[in-house]
Amino acid sequence: MSVRNVVALIVLLLAAIGSWYVASTLQTTEITQSIATSANDGFYIRSARILGTDDQGQLLYEIEAEFAEQQPSGEVELHDVRISYSPSAEVPWTITADLATISNTDPDKTLLQLSGHVVAVSNEGFSGQATELRAPELEIDPNKYMAETNTRVQIRIGSRSLTATGMLALLQDNRLQLKSNVSGKFVP
Repeated sequence: MSVRNVVALIVLLLAAIGSWYVASTLQTTEITQSIATSANDGFYIRSARILGTDDQGQLLYEIEAEFAEQQPSGEVELHDVRISYSPSAEVPWTITADLATISNTDPDKTLLQLSGHVVAVSNEGFSGQATELRAPELEIDPNKYMAETNTRVQIRIGSRSLTATGMLALLQDNRLQLKSNVSGKFVP
């Protein structure tokens, strides 16, 4: 082997090692940047399930969602939401909505802002009859068993139907307070 061939081989070997080093350095940087960007965007979960408990750790309610995503503001959005209470809570209501937003302003308080086809159903609802509440928006405090809206609400209690603007429902006590513009249809 001539000196010229040895020098060419060494140059080729150094070029290969240099390109390998540059390639491995760039690849690590891209991965690190990708991970850092994802961490700043918050989290998302498919088939999310949130359990609410009392002071003794007993299950009070369950919130299920097809998809949950943390927003840049820190709020959590839940899509295709279902809220149900445990039998021990003695609240026979199930609430569904297209979207729920949980704000993180007060860590000791859970308030859900429901929107989009909000429906609350109970087989033991008001007056002991099957009851259905429908509203475009509803704010619910699952720990206090309260639901409230200032929007138009439609209520069916058995064969009776009511509409009103604004409502406060105390779900555990099966009490309902309509705020204004109440009209209804009562069939004996």
